[in-house]
Amino acid sequence: MNTHFTRRDFVKTSAAAGLGLWAAGSLDARAAFKTKLHKAMIRKPIEAEMQALKEAGFDGFETNVIASPEEAAGSRKLAEKLGLRIHSVLRGWAEFNSDDPAKVESSIEVTRNALRAAKGYGADAILLVPCRIGGKGMAMPEAWEFDIEFDPKTGHVKKVVAGDNEKFKDYIAAQNHATDTSRAAVKKLIPLAKELKVVIALENVWNNLWVKPALFQNFVASFHNEWVKAYFDIGNHVKYIAPPEEWIRTLGPLVAKLHVKDFQLNPDKHGGKFVHPRDGSVNWPAVRQAIEDIGHSGWLTIEDGGLSLKEFNDRLDLIIAGK
Repeated sequence: MNTHFTRRDFVKTSAAAGLGLWAAGSLDARAAFKTKLHKAMIRKPIEAEMQALKEAGFDGFETNVIASPEEAAGSRKLAEKLGLRIHSVLRGWAEFNSDDPAKVESSIEVTRNALRAAKGYGADAILLVPCRIGGKGMAMPEAWEFDIEFDPKTGHVKKVVAGDNEKFKDYIAAQNHATDTSRAAVKKLIPLAKELKVVIALENVWNNLWVKPALFQNFVASFHNEWVKAYFDIGNHVKYIAPPEEWIRTLGPLVAKLHVKDFQLNPDKHGGKFVHPRDGSVNWPAVRQAIEDIGHSGWLTIEDGGLSLKEFNDRLDLIIAGK
């Protein structure tokens, strides 16, 4: 914690000189960090979009287009010609917990195609959300009420709130079922991921699963495999009260990629809304320090819209600089 204050104090006392030198290119504020972070957005592999990213200052992008390996290879050549990297494929939602075996197998096959596309693009990971639970009148705790107890051997949740958990028994059962079926499905994908050298980066995106750092870490680590890691979204977890820097430190070497969003908590910390990066409740200097502390070098991908690419790029520059 003291390191954070020291860095802030340094920035304050040297703002006039430091910012001037940085703007002139004589001082890179990122030099204070050993880890190197690259800037990206989520985009389609179209030349006009690539050119716009390059002109705005980005290093590359993540795509949600699951193209054939041949088409992906063509997009890779175009991106590299512009000096960009397609670093990840956003596979998105799967249905690994479905009661319909055909849906499970279909989800697995789509994910296999995403892995093959990633190889063609030259990407080193895919983003995969294994499944979601909830709805249909299922009682669940509010985001700020979670107090989870789980079995570290199985990853099964025992309690989700302090006190009586009877009204949440269906939610607990659904979560444990989702953990088991997701683990089984991902294990089927590991051989292809290993062959292609593409990481399966698991993300939980308001899917009512693995909502606390230790629980998510336990699930990802349970594979004991270098080709299964975490895709951590910095803004998605703010409403669950544990700050993003805690998630990052808990996940540690399991972090494969980082999505950049921000979330503004209500004054009582009960809910809130998504806002643009650096406009919300995320403590970005603390997040940057946590990234440094776990020794993570890699990609920061903004998952947001509504601002110019130049503005998003500039905000990422500030985040990378620890501001």
